[in-house]
Formats: sequence, structure tokens, C-alpha cells
Amino acid sequence: MQTIKYQGLKISLKNYQKVNDFLVVEAPLQININNESYTVVMRTPNDDIELIRGLLFAEDIYKKTSPLVFKIIKEESKITSIINITISKDDLGKGYLNKRTLLSVSSCGICGKQELKDLKVTGERLESTFFSSENLFKMQLEMTAFQETFKKSGGSHAAAIFDKNQELLTIKEDLGRHNAVDKTVGDLLHKNNLKKANFLVVSGRVSYEIVSKAFIAKIPIIIAVSACSSLAVDFAKEFGICLIGFTRDQKMTIYSNPNYLNNLENV
Repeated sequence: MQTIKYQGLKISLKNYQKVNDFLVVEAPLQININNESYTVVMRTPNDDIELIRGLLFAEDIYKKTSPLVFKIIKEESKITSIINITISKDDLGKGYLNKRTLLSVSSCGICGKQELKDLKVTGERLESTFFSSENLFKMQLEMTAFQETFKKSGGSHAAAIFDKNQELLTIKEDLGRHNAVDKTVGDLLHKNNLKKANFLVVSGRVSYEIVSKAFIAKIPIIIAVSACSSLAVDFAKEFGICLIGFTRDQKMTIYSNPNYLNNLENV
């Protein structure tokens, strides 16, 4: 369940009327690892397994390709509220030691980090990749066409991943921007298809967290419909990611690594 109807009072200058609007569902999900609580995320219910898989990958908790064992511990009103994941202690990554102790909300991917040093992402710079701007807007339109929750509620974000030929690999929606990204990455991990990922298209703004998730997933190009934060641009430059913002109305702004665009002279 991704949307639910709520009654409201719609007011204009001349009259008012009761309306039933679709709102995007926001609900907590407690994630347990080996029967111990790890964190609570606020998300839009659906694709919970993909969300968890992507989150564990981004947090350096589990990066192996072997399937994980998921068990629903609790449901409330047909919405899963607690899921346990069984992971061998030998397979737990270093990220598990940085255990989140605070509530992670839907709009902030770094909530729960206990120290500033925990924000650092390490790894080799991504290799240069080249592309044409011709299909950037087409990818964005294709993502928009699949945003059923947004069409109903106007309150959800989307993330879509495309391969180097601009073919859609996966698209997911969620109340939270970073949740949607985790779901797409998790989906490709389940399908053993993450190596094909080349473009990450997001429906909102891009912050540090989105860039770090793309870097960990080795996705070299991020296309956003909205703004990019200063830290996102700084990290994109350092990580070798081409970060593009305000991609709409046949316009865009490239904030990092514009040399990846092979038809720059035509833009």
C-alpha cells in the first residue's frame, strides 16, 4: 500500500468543498539484524526487501551476492513493521560496527550517524564515462511515466537506473529520496544486474547521501530534476561522478565532470 485516501477541505476564493485526496503512505520499518534491532527507517511501504538490501549495501554491512534470509516479524494493518535479516558474523561488513541508534527519517539519509567521521566514503575514483545529452530528457520522461504513486498523491519521490544504452533497468518510488535510491540498487542486487547501472535519475534534489550511494554502487552519472547541494557537488567531483541538476524544460546544469558529455559543444 503506497497511497491512502484522506478527507480534506479544499478552499478557493469563492467556495469550499470536502475532497478525498490520495496521500503517500509513511510508516516506520524496524530492521533487525540477527534478531537485534539495527535501525528504524521511515519509508513508503512496498519493496521493503529491496530497500533493506540497498541500505545494507550502501552502509557496508552486506555486499556479497548470496541471497539473504528475510523474515517478517510483525505486521500492523497489513503493513510490515519489523523485518529480521540473518547474516553470518563472518559476512558482516565494517559498517555494522557503526550501528545506527537514532531514528532515520524519510528526508535525511545521514540521520543516525554518530560522529562526523562516519560521513566519509572511501574508495577509488570512478572511471570516466562518456555519453550524449540527447536522451537525458527521454530517460526522465520514462521515469515520470512510471510514477503511479506520485500521480495519485503528488507526495512521493522516484529513482530510476538506466544502463549505458539508456535502457531502463529499474524504477522505484518512496516518500524519501534516498529510500527510492536504496530500493533501485537493492532491486538490481537481487537481479545480479547492478554492474549494468550507468545513469541514476532522481525526481528531486541531490544531497551528499544520494551521491555517496551512487558512488558505492559505481554509478557514474546522476541526473536530477531539481537542485544539488554544495556537498553533493564536492563529493561528485572527488568521486568522478558527473552530476547534473535542474534537468527540465530542455535545460540542465552540469556541476561536475562536464567532460563526460561528448557533445558538449552542442549544448
